[in-house]
Amino acid sequence: MTMPKEKREIQKSDIMPLDAYIKDRKELRKNIVNFKKNRRVALGPYATFYFESYETMLAQVQEMLYIEKGGDEQLHDELIAYNPLIPNGKELTATLMFEIDNPISRAAFLGKVGGIEEMVFMKINGETVKAVPEEDVDRTSAEGKASSVQFIHFNFTDEQIQKFKSSDVNIELGVDHREYSHTTKLSKENIASLSADFS
Repeated sequence: MTMPKEKREIQKSDIMPLDAYIKDRKELRKNIVNFKKNRRVALGPYATFYFESYETMLAQVQEMLYIEKGGDEQLHDELIAYNPLIPNGKELTATLMFEIDNPISRAAFLGKVGGIEEMVFMKINGETVKAVPEEDVDRTSAEGKASSVQFIHFNFTDEQIQKFKSSDVNIELGVDHREYSHTTKLSKENIASLSADFS
């Protein structure tokens, strides 16, 4: 399942033919679930960060093609949507989801946290790296309602990357919104998995 490190973009040639994917789907899904385990970070009661990579995005595209069976035309759209979320070697990218089962509670919560995508940060040994929301979409409506799914990038300097990869690093992930303020410490397993995203 591990891909060459330099893979920063999914191309048509990377996509398995549908019949081959269907045959191996169970095994592939199991592998990706395993791979994602150390790339998932819960923050507070509702927020979960899913750190993306070439592998997770390839799995996502394959699955979308499997579900919708839209062929080349669909593939073109999926690549436009998902390639920007593959880290470029100097960043981490994440899908941030607010997971609240009750639709009324969910609507009430999202109505209060507009702009939350601008308030996400990481701290590497106390040094703050502010997240940058994905530009393609506006994730907070004009009425101030946040989307339950946000796509964010953390851009790092070479020095910060060195620190991130060092053995005694302390990394926190947080959100500092007046309605939702939480921080959590990344585990050694999280850090090891995410360190592989840097070139």
